[in-house]
Amino acid sequence: MALQFRRISIGFQGGHSLALKVNEDELKGLYAGLGEGGWHELESEDGPVRLYLGQVVYVRAETDDQRVGFGV
Repeated sequence: MALQFRRISIGFQGGHSLALKVNEDELKGLYAGLGEGGWHELESEDGPVRLYLGQVVYVRAETDDQRVGFGV
């Protein structure tokens, strides 16, 4: 079964943000790490990313795939 990726945006102090696609397990690990601070490695669709969680101000995760078109 292929991994399902979700789009997330991570906002940092100073106003910069980072857009990534990650699987659900990576997102849960990121949320868990936010309370601890320090460095966290996140495996994204494009490869690994190391974040300093002490500078993260927000994480926004899209709930489902965005589709263009009509209908349901």
